[in-house]
Amino acid sequence: MNPVEVEDAVSRINRKTAYRLATDSKLPGFRVGGTWRFRRVDIEDWIEHEANPKKDEKR
Repeated sequence: MNPVEVEDAVSRINRKTAYRLATDSKLPGFRVGGTWRFRRVDIEDWIEHEANPKKDEKR
């Protein structure tokens, strides 16, 4: 996924926010050349964790 696809998948996140969160290592992603890329499963897991942070702490 590229930042535009992340923006579409996470309807409440702006593309610039995705770049900032990825740069700050708060959003799982990696750079290929000069482009940020995101795995869909990582973004879905991140969304789930952000929606239910207490759930992961009980594991």
